[in-house]
Amino acid sequence: MKLDRRLLLRGAVAGGGLAALQGLMPAWAQTGSPGLRADLPTLTGPNIDLTIGQSPFTVNGRTATATTINGVLPAPVLRLREGQNVRLAVTNQLDEDTSIHWHGILLPFQMDGVPGVSFPGIRPRETFVYEFPVRQSGTFWYHSHSGLQEALGHYGPIVIDPAGADPVAYDREHVLVLSDWSFMHPHEIFDKLKKSPGYFNRQRTTLAGLLDGSDRMSLEERRMWGEMRMDPRDILDVNGSTYTYLINGHGPRENWTGLFRPGERVRLRIINASAMSIFNVRIPGLPMTVVQADGENVRPIETDEFQISVAETYDVIVQPTEDRAYTIVSEAIDRSGMGRATLAPRLGMTAEVPPLREVPNLTMKDMGMGDMGGMGGMDHGSMGAQPGGAMAGMDHGAMTGASGGAMAGMDHGAVPAQPAGAMPGMDHGSMAGMNMRDPENAPPDMAVGVGVDAIAMAPANRMGERPIGLQDVPHRVLVYTDLVSLQPNKDQRPPSRTMEIHLTGNMERFMWGFDGRKFSELVEPIRFERDERVRVTLVNDSMMAHPIHLHGHFFELVTGGPAGHQPLKHTVNVPPGGKVSFDLTADNPGDWAFHCHLLLHMHAGMFNVVTVRPMEGAAS
Repeated sequence: MKLDRRLLLRGAVAGGGLAALQGLMPAWAQTGSPGLRADLPTLTGPNIDLTIGQSPFTVNGRTATATTINGVLPAPVLRLREGQNVRLAVTNQLDEDTSIHWHGILLPFQMDGVPGVSFPGIRPRETFVYEFPVRQSGTFWYHSHSGLQEALGHYGPIVIDPAGADPVAYDREHVLVLSDWSFMHPHEIFDKLKKSPGYFNRQRTTLAGLLDGSDRMSLEERRMWGEMRMDPRDILDVNGSTYTYLINGHGPRENWTGLFRPGERVRLRIINASAMSIFNVRIPGLPMTVVQADGENVRPIETDEFQISVAETYDVIVQPTEDRAYTIVSEAIDRSGMGRATLAPRLGMTAEVPPLREVPNLTMKDMGMGDMGGMGGMDHGSMGAQPGGAMAGMDHGAMTGASGGAMAGMDHGAVPAQPAGAMPGMDHGSMAGMNMRDPENAPPDMAVGVGVDAIAMAPANRMGERPIGLQDVPHRVLVYTDLVSLQPNKDQRPPSRTMEIHLTGNMERFMWGFDGRKFSELVEPIRFERDERVRVTLVNDSMMAHPIHLHGHFFELVTGGPAGHQPLKHTVNVPPGGKVSFDLTADNPGDWAFHCHLLLHMHAGMFNVVTVRPMEGAAS
């Protein structure tokens, strides 16, 4: 089934002029009809009915089907209040099983909504009732945990008002749901990645870029990347070559608009509900004060831009004082496209939309080389000499030349060797000393096999670093170490034990897992005793970022910030070649999903179950 970019028509049908312009726009700007409503439908109260089905829509003469909740996409805002009980009756009108996971919500595990882990799923034409007390407040969201339905539009926002006074003062609010959408069915996207993981990368370095300097790499750096058979621009598996980036279901040219009166404090509740897209968010000319991360209040911190990974949420306060419009930009981290919306005093107003910025290049740190410096300064001898000048453990197969002036061999599949003089291939092969097929290089608990092609030699704690592509921008950028919990952490006991989990993969085969194992290999669950205090360190052995999400719990990022005020998160982005530590109090008994929230990484195996059981002698 081919799917269109537009999710749901809520207003006027596109005119012929817009249709004529569509062919002239880049892929990321090709969207559907203008005139869509800016407000999102809202459901509230103790009893809420949700129906999961399919909704037809037509754009540019093409008709497709989205998976929707109550016929809209994004799904309706669920407006709840801390302290209430809520009963959500979910009816499945699909021809396949479905589910809803309440992302970031603390509840009994039987209500968490993960088929095969916490409940059997919702079969066609059946209704399942989720019922639980609301124990928290903040910005959260909900989505399918069945197959790849999330990529088809099955997601929506949750806003929970606090039982008492809100520590965040604001006059008006807008919910902003960021997401990605493709004409291509997600199963077809997955199949293409399995056959050729670089299929969607149209931004590779080229010979022309080397000659004119536009690739911003020296000949020595290019030679090094070639010897390592890696692609310095392999940043997102799926990008603007097929995705349109949406804000509240609106594409860039549809221009979702949120209103304000000059001088008002406007709260923006920003949710990344994408399947595979990490965004850099900014509002040119308007500073943002971050007041909440993943639904938890933080000490206000002013910034000009922040990165939001898949499944994260950030609440920000803006206070526009001028009678003018501002553009909200959600730019994909590989700069292959952007979402765009507007803040304005009146409908119909627009502001300048900035152009896409330069495509970033990955560095030695992104390969887990820590602070070993620039590529040109690397010690080739320390990497281990190889026949023909190749570096140790780095050859996943020579690659064919790329068309259109692109450098040879920047896709991932193994194909015939290059002709003489061609630039070396750049796939995801492992670096010297990183070849996981040698058991001596593996951590004790890691499975060494085809599912692991590399291990980081010197993974670095990068929580205080600006994220990919934002290292050199001339304004303030939020980093994890800026986040400080507004309230003291409830459990300040030191951890009683430590645990290290490696995020592993084989990019050539698009295989992903934890510690070298994918979930389908019947891996052992990760076990915690109830109320146990554990420090978990996630080590990313790959060159791709991984937003890791733990269900049913919040954890405290170990940022080195003020003692007792570590930021609470339910999802953390682990950068390429990086590591992240968090302290967890396993206080919610049951079986909980633990996975990468890049949907296709989870689908490919980066998933496990965390099981929390009562300590010996404790009550169940």
